[in-house]
Amino acid sequence: MHGAIIVAIIFGGLVLCLAIIGGTILLGVKIKKGGLSPRDQRSRTEETRMIQEIYQGLERMEQRIEALETIILKGRGKDDVR
Repeated sequence: MHGAIIVAIIFGGLVLCLAIIGGTILLGVKIKKGGLSPRDQRSRTEETRMIQEIYQGLERMEQRIEALETIILKGRGKDDVR
């Protein structure tokens, strides 16, 4: 009875070790290969495009705010002259 338990523990340990070693090798190959699936690459591309659009929109908003500030400051300058 004790011999069967010892054999089961040893066999289970070997299977666990092989699974860990195999998983490590697969992870290393995936990292070396690039790591991203085509779906993940499309998702990242879409996120990058959206961030660029937001940045461009903020740049345009900054230009409009500067133009409004200029108009307001010129208007105040005319009021001060009177």
